[in-house]
Amino acid sequence: MKIHFWSIGKKNEPYVNAGIEDFTNRIAKYYPVQWTIIPVPKNAGMLSEMDLKKKEGEMILEWLDASDYLVALDERGKALTSEGLAKFIQTRANESVKKLVFLIGGAYGIDKPVLQRANYTWSLSDLVFPHQLVRLILAEQVYRACTIIRNEKYHHS
Repeated sequence: MKIHFWSIGKKNEPYVNAGIEDFTNRIAKYYPVQWTIIPVPKNAGMLSEMDLKKKEGEMILEWLDASDYLVALDERGKALTSEGLAKFIQTRANESVKKLVFLIGGAYGIDKPVLQRANYTWSLSDLVFPHQLVRLILAEQVYRACTIIRNEKYHHS
């Protein structure tokens, strides 16, 4: 199984980039992993919130393969504990999922057709975080899940 992290927005700021790179390299010891930063559509500032979400959604749906397992990060999703995330990832691996895609939406969230296409909708927290920090938290939590799966000592329950 390969893990893909997709995020709509700007490239990582230096203040989070080092952490994201560190956790991504750690994940790579367990699963092939890749980040894709999807640029905001051109003339986004001239689009309404609804039109921007729609354009972003169309782009995402074009990029997805039918066999991709899509996890949409959304505040209305289901919460998982770290152990729950580990079980979730292990289950996808056991199901022989080829590509597990974690999607961080744009500034206004994820368009409804993408949420409908998602195999799972996950909420990191009831709090709202800047996209840059969500990337870092996501990478750290997936790494933590990998160590839980392998019963390594990074996670202290």
